[in-house]
Amino acid sequence: MLKMEPSDETQSSSELIVSQYVDGFQIPIMFPTEEFRSAMQYKPRPGDLFIVTYPKCGTTWAQQVLLLIFRQGEPLESLKEFNLATPFMDVRGAKSAENMPRPNAIKTHLPFHLVPWSEQAKYIYIARNPKDCCVSYFHHTKNIPRHGFKGNFDQYFELFLSGKVDYGDCFDHLMEWYEHRNDPNVLFMTYEKLQEDTEASVLKMASFIDDEKYAEPLRKDRQILNNVLKFSSFQYMKEAAMKRIDAIVSMTDEEIQKSDLPEKEKMRYFRIRQEVANQKERSPHAMDNIRKGIVGDWRNYFSEDQSKRLDEKFEERTKGTELGNLWRKYM
Repeated sequence: MLKMEPSDETQSSSELIVSQYVDGFQIPIMFPTEEFRSAMQYKPRPGDLFIVTYPKCGTTWAQQVLLLIFRQGEPLESLKEFNLATPFMDVRGAKSAENMPRPNAIKTHLPFHLVPWSEQAKYIYIARNPKDCCVSYFHHTKNIPRHGFKGNFDQYFELFLSGKVDYGDCFDHLMEWYEHRNDPNVLFMTYEKLQEDTEASVLKMASFIDDEKYAEPLRKDRQILNNVLKFSSFQYMKEAAMKRIDAIVSMTDEEIQKSDLPEKEKMRYFRIRQEVANQKERSPHAMDNIRKGIVGDWRNYFSEDQSKRLDEKFEERTKGTELGNLWRKYM
């Protein structure tokens, strides 16, 4: 494991994301190394479902949609139940996937060359236009103190464009998965399409998993489909996330310690309480993964030159593909 340390000669601490390298791959400093390694070594079971994205491309949203599909529109309010039902394997390790109550989805941000792969498992990959991804990732990195980033957007943009961020270059991630978009066990979707036509996207996911078992009930019973849409809406998820955080903050150290939570989950609760206590002003999205969820927010941040430079990299990396058509009106 290697920490990225700022150099007095080249960069100030405000320009650098504090990360670690695990077997040459850059990930957040707070991720447990052993769990991350075990996640890459997980052996998928037949029927396993993975939800895969580059960070800040709609993973939490898709987790909620899939959870509701499996539960016939019934949401889970408890943070503990949510984390058990749809574990973030990169942080919680292979055992979280092994112990997951099935059917459910395993969350990961792993690129294709590192993901546990099996032709008997299924993978839903969600891609997002890189400009909005960059802005969302900037806020995520800045708002969560453990990332150690105190810089501004212009500084973050340079890191993002050069691929010197956690999980590496977004274009490497995108292109690896795009090459497998036509594999029978891969469903390649976009964040923008999910937002523009959520109903059709939900049915597409359900049909991909098992049309008869999961899509047909949604088509037959409008109330179930409406519940999936309602409880996966941005507003509901934002309010639910804040309630979960408030519930953690309201617990005493003794209540957390005496709870039946796993030890690592207890430590996470302690950390959340401490970080909230350290905030001078409570940010509405500092401790959760849900900020705005809109398309086109990049226009509020990118300069004309930054937009041009990212366009040039996009065109270079996606040359000869249909990816340009996916996001033509969004970039």
